[in-house]
Amino acid sequence: MEQDHALVDCGCAPTPQERRALWPAMNRRTALGLGVIGIVGLAAVGGPLLPAAFAADYPSWDDVQAARANEAAKGQEIQRIQGLIASLTSEVARTQAEAEARAAEFYQAQQEYFDASQRADQLQAQADEQASKAVDAANKAGRVAAQLYRNGGDDTSLQLFFAGSAASADDLLARLGTMDQLIGRNQAVYADAITARDAAQSLSDQAVVARDERDRLQQVAEQKMNEAQAAADAAAAALEAQQTHLVELQAQLAALQDTTAKTLADYQAGVEAERRAREEAERKAREEAERLARLAAQSGGGGGGGGGGGGGNGGAVTASGWSRPSSGWRTSGYGPRSQQCGNGYCSTSWHYGVDLASGCGSAIYAANSGTVRYAGPNGGYGNYVKIDHGGGIGTGYGHIQNGGILVRSGQWVNSGQLIALEGNTGNSFGCHVHFEVYINGSPTNPAPFMADRGVYI
Repeated sequence: MEQDHALVDCGCAPTPQERRALWPAMNRRTALGLGVIGIVGLAAVGGPLLPAAFAADYPSWDDVQAARANEAAKGQEIQRIQGLIASLTSEVARTQAEAEARAAEFYQAQQEYFDASQRADQLQAQADEQASKAVDAANKAGRVAAQLYRNGGDDTSLQLFFAGSAASADDLLARLGTMDQLIGRNQAVYADAITARDAAQSLSDQAVVARDERDRLQQVAEQKMNEAQAAADAAAAALEAQQTHLVELQAQLAALQDTTAKTLADYQAGVEAERRAREEAERKAREEAERLARLAAQSGGGGGGGGGGGGGNGGAVTASGWSRPSSGWRTSGYGPRSQQCGNGYCSTSWHYGVDLASGCGSAIYAANSGTVRYAGPNGGYGNYVKIDHGGGIGTGYGHIQNGGILVRSGQWVNSGQLIALEGNTGNSFGCHVHFEVYINGSPTNPAPFMADRGVYI
């Protein structure tokens, strides 16, 4: 993972260990944000989300008409409708609480996986470095042996040392161990070589254990992500069921409780007016999102072609098939920065993505074609979308506005497709999209990765 050298506010170049750092160990608080998949977004991708529990047992207007003619039946129907309204409300609360709990588990599991992955990478880097030192130490001992021979040492021991080719510190040290004269006169050199070899082996063994733990935690995180997505979908379905049925149920209840001459047709007309108003609001919201997307693309022009913090060209597909995820200007890049805390979450001193700011409600585009793996709350990332592009490559988009997720898990999206709207959710201090690139699950610097594909952020 490389440092974004063009970015000033990241401060300094990372060390090799920092380059292996993974996810920020943020505050593991419950992931909030209940309306993350808005009704507009659901309408944009099509298909009902209503669970089976909400598909039956709702009264018709004929039922209401019949109940009005009989006082006992009217009382029963009133109780039935009141129960349905209460059930809708409680189901929304229950599924939202479940979604929050599952999202918190996913977030914690994700952090544990990234922490383990970071530790495995760091241990392997240390093991590689120590192995190189071990070979250097063994070579040094070999040079001492050669010097001993030139000074009149034991020819038999030297021949033993140089027999064959020494491909590792173990080979060299095994031969040096037979040289009594070397051991006698240069004990410290030999001891240093042995120590370096043992340290390299110990670190290598630890790296193997760490990789096994990383792989185990990766599977746990994957399972928790799936559970969180299922819970988020259930919460969205309950919310839509409530919004679909609540107005009509309330109108039916009012009709049963009304003692005036107002007719059922009057109540039905009111329900129909509410429905048309809701559909019109959804239509206008979709058109506004599309308008903002067009404006963002037009205002970008060709401005995305340079380095630095330039914006523009959001959603435009390049010859490589990749697209700029936003027309916004880069406000923060990949690398070290001071810890930031907001909305109950804190980051570490390493920023694992690139922030692009275009304005609240501005368009966020898929950086490449792929399958949506997650669409929902994600702790400090706020409302979040993750896309799998295949070949071990993925992208993530954070801080999406409430109701601004326009795709759902499992959906195929095309490069440059509008997938979300820019927001300020999670650990954020202004509307922007936090854009990340993953290689085999681990974040990498998006700037050089995208530049290699003809996209500049």
